[in-house]
Amino acid sequence: MVNPWLAMASGTDPAERTRTVRRAHEAFLTEGALSSAVRPVVAESWRRSADARVAQERNAPIDLADDALDTYRADHPLARVMPLFRELLGTIAHDGAHLLAVCDEQGRLLWVEGHAGVRNQAERMNFVAGARWDESHAGTNAPGTALTVDHAVQIFATEHFNRSVQPWTCAAAPVHDPHTGRLLGAVDITGGDHLAAPHSLALVQATARAAEAQLGAGEPRARGPRISLTALGRDEALLVVDGRRLRLGRRHSEIMVLLAGHPEGLSGDRLTLELYGPRADDRSPVTLRAELSRLRRLVGPLLGSRPYRLCAPVSTDLADAAEALASGDAYTALRAYTGPLLPLSEAPGVCRMRRVLEDGLRRAVLSHGDPELLRRWAQTPWGEDDLEVAEALLTALPAHAPGRAVPAARVRRLRELYGLAGVAQHGDGAHHGSSAHNGGGPGPGEGAERQGSGHRDATSPQRGRG
Repeated sequence: MVNPWLAMASGTDPAERTRTVRRAHEAFLTEGALSSAVRPVVAESWRRSADARVAQERNAPIDLADDALDTYRADHPLARVMPLFRELLGTIAHDGAHLLAVCDEQGRLLWVEGHAGVRNQAERMNFVAGARWDESHAGTNAPGTALTVDHAVQIFATEHFNRSVQPWTCAAAPVHDPHTGRLLGAVDITGGDHLAAPHSLALVQATARAAEAQLGAGEPRARGPRISLTALGRDEALLVVDGRRLRLGRRHSEIMVLLAGHPEGLSGDRLTLELYGPRADDRSPVTLRAELSRLRRLVGPLLGSRPYRLCAPVSTDLADAAEALASGDAYTALRAYTGPLLPLSEAPGVCRMRRVLEDGLRRAVLSHGDPELLRRWAQTPWGEDDLEVAEALLTALPAHAPGRAVPAARVRRLRELYGLAGVAQHGDGAHHGSSAHNGGGPGPGEGAERQGSGHRDATSPQRGRG
């Protein structure tokens, strides 16, 4: 069986493969048709890229620069294993034909190293430290796609969605926290067509595993098993017990999130209410008991009863973000916040927890007034339609700042979208009287803020990381 994560089967002519995929790429762009010659992992990525309206010729945006970049990557967990990355991949990165790149979990390139000549070529497409190479900003590419599918992958030449990236071939593997299973980022090698050989994929996979082993070494062993629950930005939560990863179904994810949020435990009636709310009927308690029975078979003695509770400490990414927020550390809270809590869940208790965290973090970002925090929020799927944040970012930037054009255009677009194009807006970001407001419509501090808040309810089409 052909490895679906490899770009080409052994013996394939790279030139012919390039031509075949280029024709398929053009057909997809012009007709929406997908050829069977395109690997499924690439076809699915092309669809995601098209849905995100990734431009065909535009370079990836720069998200971090100068002091902000230096501070961010110095504090990132992958900084601890950069010497290992350099040891294992540095030789080929400096042989004049390759680059070593490491990105965070959001697809921001933190380090790009290698021969100066190759780096200069890569700079033309903004393959530089600080640039955003997740799929929604750069289209199909090895580090961005590896993060999305959470698997090592090669992307060959014309398999890249953006035409300006098609002269390159790359292989990348995700890196996880060995104790929590959380995605930390990805390690990548980028170069010419020869990287489509199987050894490059095996090399980045082995490097990622070595990094995870080093991240897990040397830490004092806590009593009892290490247990973590990751549910932010995911439709289905990830439970990790001493390194064993268990992906939970959606109902089990909701139950585990609710119990983790109520360490004192919940009665059967209360848990039923938190899960089903007004939809609960006479059958709901029976359904819940069946779900709990199935969950107990998965997690064993971790799940207790009378009341229902978790019988061992469980760390959660939700608690990490909430604790950072409570301590006033908006930067750490925003880094921990990888997306809304179980975004597709309609369970009332989960919706409430989701809303409390997102509203609190959003208020912290707005009150802090730091352009970098505002920009990070505005560039997320849950913040891209947030008019108030866009206006706050515009106000926080100096009048002649080079990065002001993008938030200015976003403000204009959102004001038109929310029917506020006629409302006078001053340089301080405040709104002043207009016919729309005086005519009895929602005022800028009322409907406009609610419309532009960027919040989504449980029925939103927004997808979390699966």
